[in-house]
Amino acid sequence: MSTTPRTTKRVLALLLAAAVVLLGAGLARPDASRAATATPTSTSAYVPPVKHVFVINIENKGYDTTWGAGSAAPYLAQTLRSQGVLLNTYYGTAHNSQPNYVAQISGQGPNAQMQGDCQVYSQFAQTGTAAPGQAVGNGCVFPASVPNLTDQLKSKGLAWRGYMEDMGTPCRHPALNATDDTQKARVGDQYAARHNPFMYFSSITGAADCGQHVVDLNQLSTDLASTSTTPNLSYITPNLCHDGHDSPCVDGQPGGLTSVNSWLQTWVPKILNSPAYKNDGMLVITADESDGPQSDATACCGEGPGPNAALPGITGLGGGRIGALVLSRYVKANTWSTTSYNHYSLLASIEDVFKLPYLGYAGSSGLNRFGLDVYNSGWNK
Repeated sequence: MSTTPRTTKRVLALLLAAAVVLLGAGLARPDASRAATATPTSTSAYVPPVKHVFVINIENKGYDTTWGAGSAAPYLAQTLRSQGVLLNTYYGTAHNSQPNYVAQISGQGPNAQMQGDCQVYSQFAQTGTAAPGQAVGNGCVFPASVPNLTDQLKSKGLAWRGYMEDMGTPCRHPALNATDDTQKARVGDQYAARHNPFMYFSSITGAADCGQHVVDLNQLSTDLASTSTTPNLSYITPNLCHDGHDSPCVDGQPGGLTSVNSWLQTWVPKILNSPAYKNDGMLVITADESDGPQSDATACCGEGPGPNAALPGITGLGGGRIGALVLSRYVKANTWSTTSYNHYSLLASIEDVFKLPYLGYAGSSGLNRFGLDVYNSGWNK
């Protein structure tokens, strides 16, 4: 989402969030070198034997806009929706965009710079830790001591890849502590680093094999050709036009949900027809956040103030109601779940699938994780 100041209220809210960083630093443990820890994993029998997870995020779309009767994305809201289970009480965890993506792979809450979409690709300055598994401080690129989902997958010998449209050069990100030059789309280059959460963890960007794991979207077609070449986790981000962020787009395309619809019609069939998906796959399609902090900053699932942000949603506690669609052989077509979920729930549910410990807020007490309301096909009977 664009972070150009729009109202005095928003500016004051961001200043308040920055002040909370300093307060959180004073209350946190003094040991800044201690890694954020994970809580034990679930071994629930209701989790199906999924071995390949696909995640697609669109941008800045509230529930009614995306899933309502007048949706400008009928392929998503009607065709695909009829094939899966719609989570109609699924929420973003923050505003603006960047912290929602980070939440999905690490369970870390936002800070002031993240809420500002990391205009500067700054090093995270850690001052301590706080429960559950939160790095206390401010900044954007977390040190290697802060774990993320890819660290967990690697520890179990599981494969992962991030597929980023228009990324071009693998593992592409701004120079550390430099201005992020991907904040605005350019003709032929509509990649946004802030929509690529892997670039905000030093354990990924500093690794010699980063370029093998975070690649341009074009690689996905090749990888889907066989089960053996399809990663266990495929995290897919369209460009600033095809994710619906821009409207109209810099290249003349309409953008918004119209371009989302066209992009999904091209790429989702490739996933659904792939051997890995057919064998044991699960596809989750959601949005990063609602239309913006002024329109909807509601939350669910017990989300509250974090050590680095009193209001994760800038004007409220969350990123608003967005919805999510889950498709899988373990899911019954054209069904609903009214259980409340958010991005931390998604992370915890992926960790359940791969039998991994819960990271950060994914380990929050009482947080809902996908259960038989989602895995509702009767697969385990």
